Amino acid sequence: MKKKASILLSGIIATSMLLSGCGNATAPASSSSSSGDTIKIGVLEPMTGAYAAGGAIEVEGIKLANELYPEVLGKKIELVTVDNKSDKVESANAASRLVDKEKVSAIIGSYSSSMSMPAGDVIKKAKVPAVAPSATNPLVTQDNDYYFRVCFIDPFQGQVMANYAYNKLNAKKVAIIQEVSNDYSVGLAKFFSDSFKKLTGDDKSVLALVNYNTGDQDFTAQLTNIKATNPDVIFAPGNFTESALIMKQARQLGITVPIIGGDTWEVNEFLQIGGSAVEGAIFSTFFTTEKPMTKESEKFLAEYAKRNPGKEPAAATALAYDSYIVIRDAIEKAGSADPAKIRDQLAKTKDFQGAAGVITLDENRNAVKDAVIKEVKNGKFVFLDMVGAK
Repeated sequence: MKKKASILLSGIIATSMLLSGCGNATAPASSSSSSGDTIKIGVLEPMTGAYAAGGAIEVEGIKLANELYPEVLGKKIELVTVDNKSDKVESANAASRLVDKEKVSAIIGSYSSSMSMPAGDVIKKAKVPAVAPSATNPLVTQDNDYYFRVCFIDPFQGQVMANYAYNKLNAKKVAIIQEVSNDYSVGLAKFFSDSFKKLTGDDKSVLALVNYNTGDQDFTAQLTNIKATNPDVIFAPGNFTESALIMKQARQLGITVPIIGGDTWEVNEFLQIGGSAVEGAIFSTFFTTEKPMTKESEKFLAEYAKRNPGKEPAAATALAYDSYIVIRDAIEKAGSADPAKIRDQLAKTKDFQGAAGVITLDENRNAVKDAVIKEVKNGKFVFLDMVGAK
């Protein structure tokens, strides 16, 4: 009897697989995951590869939030983490695994817009909501009703840094070095350039735009070209590793002008790789420990300090924490682990008290919030200013 039952079960499974076919990845995931006493939330992050340090600081925030808020609707929240390996193809595959195999109710991730965007089609077709902690490229959420974010976007960040260069650093001419294989870097470079030209009223105020690729080690040619243009400021948005190396080599070439950038610089690896060469680096980010923005900020900082004495959390850690609690709040308000119902509640997020500030999501599922300006001083990230969102 056992043998016959086994054969019958195998036949049922085989028939089911034939009926479901290869289209399973595109089917709505309304029958989610989460059953019994557990609700699954997927974590899509680069745990290896070029962006691994960024993935690690976001996972740190997600795990802290899960420790503090481990349940919803009387059920345990289970985190399912998948490594996208800092690779665009792998990111899409990892998203597919989360929705098809793990049957998650929602997804957090990914660090880097370049990793989030390839996962977008999977998320959209599966109709499983995702919240990106720090992916700032507008294309992440564009035309995708299931992708949200708890950070500001690059048009605002580009404007903030162009204003800072023009008004605070008195720059009239700038040069830009961009990581051309990184969607985040290319997008932010363009928004900065457009804003700076508008401020100066001079289409020739951007003296040079030079490119490099992720993983490059030698930037001598690009920096030599920039040095010849004699800019007042260099804007260098890009991954923390390459950006730190660029600054080291710039100083070695005798380039002394301020070098400014974006939120990806705020990881300890940037300080470690750049050493004294990154002193004075100025960048925009999302969060500062010097000015807790909400009651949740205070709770986050206190709990983080208990677990990490002497260490300050990165902005992306706070944003990842917020991504988790925003999703949990949506599940609670939906009264369900159904992805479509969670999505609808996420879209209604307004005046939510997060660790990295108050979160209101606009019609494009982007957070409307302030920007923080920081500087590297004595080997630490130091708060300089707060810039309000329009």
